[in-house]
Amino acid sequence: MRKSDIRSLTTIAVAISATLSGTTASVGNIVDVSNFQHVTLAYFTGTVTDAGTAAGFSVEIQESDTTADADFTAVADTDLIGTEAALAVTDDASDTIPVGSVGYIGTKKYVRAVITGTTGTDAAVSGAWILQGPRYAPVVSATAANISAT
Repeated sequence: MRKSDIRSLTTIAVAISATLSGTTASVGNIVDVSNFQHVTLAYFTGTVTDAGTAAGFSVEIQESDTTADADFTAVADTDLIGTEAALAVTDDASDTIPVGSVGYIGTKKYVRAVITGTTGTDAAVSGAWILQGPRYAPVVSATAANISAT
């Protein structure tokens, strides 16, 4: 079987790299997705000392047309492929696993991931945005810039 190259059509961006502590939300990096047709968040755990009481920790994908922190809102379920609920971690033994992924098909320019724990949560998490189908190919860089909120 012939292998094909998708590297020249793919850009990777850091979505989030955080240590969760209690109910304090960890806000990921902002990524400009306007020049890509396909946007997917791949999400992983590191060490999970405590998933927390009740629902452990959960992921919310947010979108905006600006980089202003206050302008970001939760993405409607109809603009996601997969569910954020499937990315929740409730088991203390969920160490160093690929939790899953969710695709974004909305129309906003910027996206980010926000991960929030419950009482007692103590865990390391990370994620990457996989951007494919660039407007102009091949992509100039295999990595995207992380944008700070204003």
